[in-house]
Amino acid sequence: MELKTWVDSLLEAMVNADRKAAMELIERAFAAGISPDLVLSGILDPALGHLGVMWEKTSVSLAQTFIAAKTAEDVLLRCLPTHESRTIMPFKGSIVIGNIEDDFHSLGRRIVASFLRATGWEVHDLGNDVPADQFVDKALEVHASVIGASAMMQTAALNIRKLRDLIDARGLKDKLKLAVGGAVFNWRPELVAEIGGDGTAQSAAYADALFQRLQAEAKKERQS
Repeated sequence: MELKTWVDSLLEAMVNADRKAAMELIERAFAAGISPDLVLSGILDPALGHLGVMWEKTSVSLAQTFIAAKTAEDVLLRCLPTHESRTIMPFKGSIVIGNIEDDFHSLGRRIVASFLRATGWEVHDLGNDVPADQFVDKALEVHASVIGASAMMQTAALNIRKLRDLIDARGLKDKLKLAVGGAVFNWRPELVAEIGGDGTAQSAAYADALFQRLQAEAKKERQS
């Protein structure tokens, strides 16, 4: 079976909120010789991309996107090395995420949160339409080194500049790193630098690596 067929089948299970069918599909993929890495990059990631487009077009409900995020977490956990599990995954630290002020596209953020929790992060999800000061205050409260701000469209993404300016104005540049995400950053990668982001991930599957890198950079800068 071609990867596209696997993607379409997983997407169907997600839209139908059928977590059991999704996991049975993943087991069949493993049995067919598809590696865990390819399941994530070649099946799950494209399925989530299609789901995001459906969400933008209001073709799926909030309830469906919630189950989709949980399904993505199920798949991610199944693809981790067998010696790892939710209960013994090493704790990586606290992080704060949310959709920036004026942005209400929650699907991507929910899926990223699921991936990050599954890989050992304590995720403090502030939800939609979050002002800059709430991000910073929460990060300081939970001793987070990385803030993740999400935006779907450029008009909302420009509000992340307020968050960058606030971090700098409060003298926290060497303590707080700013990860940015959302479809607009895939369309316009140069926007990351324009609004003061320290990095972005092409998809939820790469969020863990991004947050680990930024946390390490923050630690190094604090020690220098």
